[in-house]
This record gives sequence, C-alpha cells and structure tokens, in this order.
Amino acid sequence: MPYFIYRIKPGPITLIKNLELLNEFESFKEAKQFAKQTRIDQADGEDIQIKVMFADNQLHAEEQIMEKREASIVREWEK
Repeated sequence: MPYFIYRIKPGPITLIKNLELLNEFESFKEAKQFAKQTRIDQADGEDIQIKVMFADNQLHAEEQIMEKREASIVREWEK
C-alpha cells in the first residue's frame, strides 16, 4: 500500500478541509523525508498541515483525513 502526502488547508467551516495531494511513495522513509522537507519549506505563519497517510488508494486516504476523531482523554497525571 502506498503512502500519500497531503497539504491540508482549513476550509470555510471546521468540518470541511481543502486537500491537495502532493506526492505518493511506496516506502515510509521516502514519504517521511518528503513531508519533513515540505514542512520546512512552507512559509511561517501559514495555517497549513502536511500529513502522511497510509491507505489502499487515494480515496481511502482522503476519507481518513476528513474523518472526525474524538479528542483523547487526558488523565490527571498526564497534564
């Protein structure tokens, strides 16, 4: 399964995100290096995320990104 690299920009509301596929890699090492360099190259102050997604295909990767996840439970000793 390939690794997809996405640039994620905030949309008009919190549930909608603007996704841009930047690249696709077969190995995690290459995907990680590309994502790291892309984060370094982006302008400071931009509200943009770069994410690596591992999925069967591009559609599945985009569905995973758009999925709303519940916030993790923080225990008292983890604060």
